Amino acid sequence: MTKHKSAKAVQARYGIGASTMYRWLNNQEIGFPKPMKIGHRVLWREADLAAFDERHSNN
Repeated sequence: MTKHKSAKAVQARYGIGASTMYRWLNNQEIGFPKPMKIGHRVLWREADLAAFDERHSNN
């Protein structure tokens, strides 16, 4: 089962605010994972966030 994170949980994970998170989403060079919409909720897949973490831990 795939785990999902809310925008608030993603912000807490990275210690960022909403405006920074959306700035990361709009900057293709950062490669921040795109969220998915389930009903009225915007959620990020945990696997996508883990892959993002892995890519950026090697820099």
